[in-house]
Amino acid sequence: MSTQQAATFQETLEIVESLPEDQQEELIHIIRRRRVERRREMIAGSIKKARAEHARGEVIRGAVDDLFYFVKDTNRQEDAILLLESGMHDEVY
Repeated sequence: MSTQQAATFQETLEIVESLPEDQQEELIHIIRRRRVERRREMIAGSIKKARAEHARGEVIRGAVDDLFYFVKDTNRQEDAILLLESGMHDEVY
């Protein structure tokens, strides 16, 4: 397999299984750290986007009860769904 070809999933598993156990463990740790870092970057991007939308007045902030009232308004349900997707705490931004 040349360096320009992508390994299939099965080929990758076989390569990993051929490594010594300590290298397999290190690979697991590296992958986990990279996944955590990617998740942090995604969250940071979401926060940046939410702050920009808030600055432009495109979001509503309130308690969970406010969100439920907002959701019940059938004229604004599409907006409410967007809020539900981004809300992670007891306040919606």
